[in-house]
Amino acid sequence: MEPPRTAVTRLLREWSDGRREALDELFPLLYGELRRLAASHLRRERGPHSLQATALVNELYLKLVHGTGIRADTRAQFFGVAARTLRALLVDRARARNAAKRGGPRAEFVPNTPDAGFSTDVDLLAIDEALTRLAAHDPRQGRIVELRYFAGLTIDEVARVLKISPATVSREWTHARAWLYAELTGERP
Repeated sequence: MEPPRTAVTRLLREWSDGRREALDELFPLLYGELRRLAASHLRRERGPHSLQATALVNELYLKLVHGTGIRADTRAQFFGVAARTLRALLVDRARARNAAKRGGPRAEFVPNTPDAGFSTDVDLLAIDEALTRLAAHDPRQGRIVELRYFAGLTIDEVARVLKISPATVSREWTHARAWLYAELTGERP
């Protein structure tokens, strides 16, 4: 029997090469991690929501299965793709939920918390808008925040995905959090 890590890598490569069925085999192997990631994001989201982690992971699967041209040869790259997709799904839901509301409260950003610097009560739309501005200003820092916050990757995993040193990731992560803090609060850290 093939070890789980080897199976994940093989299936990721097959899926990246266009074998759609590989995702069907891959998803059960990563489901627990994806569900924990989705639950973590839902806990941080502001206000009441009816979406459950299982439903969010199911939506993620549908987006991935219908996506084209997705490359993810490693577990970390896959979680980077999943992070970007989760972010889009959550932002779309937040926009739909807030369509009737304009000018709602801004996100609370706490720069030194262990969970990437955001409090447990965040305005996902404000964070998404700020992250979009950060990515326009510095694309790599935007990608680092996305991988850390939305994918829950470690510094070392982000370094592997972006093919840069962990020290660079750590330094840019610190700068990105400070930039986002200033952007979301109007204050300098």
